[in-house]
Amino acid sequence: MTLETFVNLLDFEAPAQEILTQMVYGYYASGADDEITLYENRAAFARLRLRPRVLRGVATRDMRTTLLGREYAAPVMIAPMALQRMAHPDGELAVTRAAAARGIVNVLSTMSSTSLEDVAAVPNAPLWFQLYVYKDRAVVRDMVQRAEAAGYQALVLTVDTPLLGKREADIRNAFSVPAGIKAANLKDTYLSQIDAAQDDSALARYWREILREGGLTWEDVDWLASITKMPLLLKGILRGDDAALAHAHGAQGVIVSNHGGRQLDTSPAAIDVLEEVVQAVDGKVEVLLDGGVRRGTDVLKALALGAKAVLVGRPILWALAVGGEAGVAHALDILLHEIDLNMALCGCRSLADVTRDLVG
Repeated sequence: MTLETFVNLLDFEAPAQEILTQMVYGYYASGADDEITLYENRAAFARLRLRPRVLRGVATRDMRTTLLGREYAAPVMIAPMALQRMAHPDGELAVTRAAAARGIVNVLSTMSSTSLEDVAAVPNAPLWFQLYVYKDRAVVRDMVQRAEAAGYQALVLTVDTPLLGKREADIRNAFSVPAGIKAANLKDTYLSQIDAAQDDSALARYWREILREGGLTWEDVDWLASITKMPLLLKGILRGDDAALAHAHGAQGVIVSNHGGRQLDTSPAAIDVLEEVVQAVDGKVEVLLDGGVRRGTDVLKALALGAKAVLVGRPILWALAVGGEAGVAHALDILLHEIDLNMALCGCRSLADVTRDLVG
C-alpha cells in the first residue's frame, strides 16, 4: 500500500490499527465511558451545512492566518498528543518536521516521548508547548522556562483533567508504556516513568500520583501567567463564562475542546459550543477549536463560527503509524488541499471571506 492510496484523513485509521498493538491503538483511539462525546465530535460537524456564495472570482486563494500576532501558513495546528513514539520510532520529530515544512504549528505535549529541546532543534518549526501542572511546582517552572528558552511561541495549559477520564479500553488492555519509551520532558526522574499497572491503566495510576488532588484553580492560571513571557492559552474550555474568566486571569487565548472525548463523556461536541465561547470573549482573546476535525469543510465551518484555527489530533497519529514523516506530510497535504478547494467552492478568496453566513 502506497501513500497515494490514502485520499482523505479517515483512510489512515484502519491500516494504522493493523500496525499498532491492540494496547497502543486502544490508548490512542478510545474515549471515555460510552464514547458518546467521541462520536458527537464528528456527528456535530456533519449536522452543519455550508451555504456557498457564487461568482466571486476565486482563481487564487490565500489561507494564511495570524495567531497571537504571528503569521502562519494555514489555520491548522497539530494537537498535543502524548507518547508519539508508540506510533513510530521517529515520533514527535517526524510530526514536527512534516508540520514545519508546511508552516504549521505543532503543539508539543508535556507527555512527549521526545524532549522539548530535541523537537525545538527541527529547523523553522513553529512550536507551542502544552502543559500539565504537577504537584511539584518546581518541575512545572523548569519546564516552562525550558520551553521559553528553546523558542516555543506559546504556552497551552490543559484545564480539563483534574482527574483522568475513565477510558475503558486502557483498563481492559492494562495499558502501560512500552519499554524504551518515557515522558522525555521530565528527564530521568520518577516522573518520566509510567510503569505497568495491574488490572488498571498505568496512565490513570500515574495521574493520580503526580497531579494535585482536586486539580487546578484560577489562582494557578494567575501563577503561570506570572512566570512566563509566552502567551498563555487554556485548552479544555466548553463554556462561555469560563472563557471570560480565562481572559480575566491573563490568558490570551482559549481552545474549545473536550479532550477528544477522553474526559467527561456526554459533554458537548466542541463545535456545538464554539459560538457561545466566541460571543463571551467578544474578541478579547483568540478562540481555537479542537475535536473532530477530519475534513476541509470542518475547518471552514469552525472558522465561520468564529475560531481562528483548528487543531487536528488522531488522524496525525494514524498517518504517523502508517508512514512516519511522509505519512504525516501526506495527511497534512490532503487536509490543506481540501481547505483550499472548499474555499473556492464557497466563494472565498481568503480567510477574511469565511464569515458566519456561510454556515446555515
